[in-house]
Amino acid sequence: MKYSNERVAEAKYTNPQGNPFAEALPELLSKKEFERQIRSKINLPKDPSTCQPQERRAYLMELSKWFQPMDYMYQLYDMLYRAMSATYQTKNVVDSVRQINELYTDFRTGREREFQYSTQGYSTSILGVPGIGKTSTLQRCLSTMPQVIIHTRYQNTAMYTKQINYLFVECPSDCSVKTLAFNIFAAIDKAIGSDYLKQASYQKSMATSATTTRLKIICLNHHIGLIVIDEIQNAIQTAAKNRQIKPLIKFLVELTNETTTGICFCGTLEAEAVFEKQEHLKRRTRGYRLLPMKFDVTYRKFITELWEHQVVLKKKLLTEKLMKQMYDLSAGIPAYLVKIFEEAQAQAILSGKEEISYEVIKQAVMMLGIEVPKIYGKYGTSISDFSVQEVQMEKNRQEETVVSELSTEQIDFEPDETKVESTIQTEMEAALEAECMKEESTEKEIKRFYATPRGRKRSEREEADLIVAWTLDTTGTVLLHTLETCQMLERRCF
Repeated sequence: MKYSNERVAEAKYTNPQGNPFAEALPELLSKKEFERQIRSKINLPKDPSTCQPQERRAYLMELSKWFQPMDYMYQLYDMLYRAMSATYQTKNVVDSVRQINELYTDFRTGREREFQYSTQGYSTSILGVPGIGKTSTLQRCLSTMPQVIIHTRYQNTAMYTKQINYLFVECPSDCSVKTLAFNIFAAIDKAIGSDYLKQASYQKSMATSATTTRLKIICLNHHIGLIVIDEIQNAIQTAAKNRQIKPLIKFLVELTNETTTGICFCGTLEAEAVFEKQEHLKRRTRGYRLLPMKFDVTYRKFITELWEHQVVLKKKLLTEKLMKQMYDLSAGIPAYLVKIFEEAQAQAILSGKEEISYEVIKQAVMMLGIEVPKIYGKYGTSISDFSVQEVQMEKNRQEETVVSELSTEQIDFEPDETKVESTIQTEMEAALEAECMKEESTEKEIKRFYATPRGRKRSEREEADLIVAWTLDTTGTVLLHTLETCQMLERRCF
């Protein structure tokens, strides 16, 4: 590896292209290595019977540190890496100096003008259901890369600068443009040990435009690759109430345009409505919309791994029924699953039952006040639907290499045998896929207690109901008559 889990690292240049910032970036990790780095282990007693009840309840707090890698996390990591790479592919030392000079001129004169750069910063968004793991996943993805890279010499030429690959910024509740700028100052200070926030605090009377211009200069000075703005829905909601949505959007758009710094918005699905209304953000905020797990292989793997961390004296076997019950109560939201599992064990220990049961789980849900929503949004992708076939691709490449070698060595090799093997393999894969689909179709029929049947019962429909009118006469005559009677039909002549 180029860098070994360092937050601050000395620059190491690879793939010469005349751009020190792009050359110093860490390599893109494989899925296997990525999962190894983000996985977290927790310390639980091997033999719970040797611990007192209060000690075992204290151990339950370790579950909050438990983290299970999933395929969607690797895709988020890949997107973040591409965002940083895109920033540095469009930015070199000469461009940075030119942009800084132009911004300094505007800063001194107080002039505002449109920048006509040929490139823009990479913009995206990650929205999802609360508790799905957006923030923790993003932080772990970013932790696999050094945040700061120090350049001292490039191509036998002295060059001292600190390259900030990424910043993680919490969006303030009031979310004025100046407050958001101050938060970015604070994040920069934390990364490189500067005092930009202190300097800005001394000049509180400075106009907002001057503060934002100063921030742009700092972003260029330190070659910031990506800014992740978390909890963006709070900013959107507050700004909309205070009628500050347009200045906020203008500031974020100008930041990406004038510095080519990438921006990733993170928050709940509520922010989608505002993104769609603003043309400036509509195309810049395309990204992932994350929904809870389905009752499928991904969920089974997650709950099975979680279920191994029991500290009760009577360890409960994870049955199919318990899997379905846990899914019903959590709606497949990872944070809810972990919290319910933790509280159920605490209640089992406190009550002296020392065993997880459905009654104990229901009690834990009631005490936690968990009520899963029925509708999550119009658009989105379940985290179960993300798939990374890296291992399979490597296997296929190996098989292609073997076949290529055999065909080279054996000139008289008949292709019919290969076709037979391929046909057998295809049939096996089809049979396996059919079995999986059968299993999924069975699982989809699971009745969940939070699901509410929709529509009216047939017996409750009125005689003038449109469905009744259609069933009486499929030609549409009765239906048209009913619509015309209710003044719901408009006739036009052309």
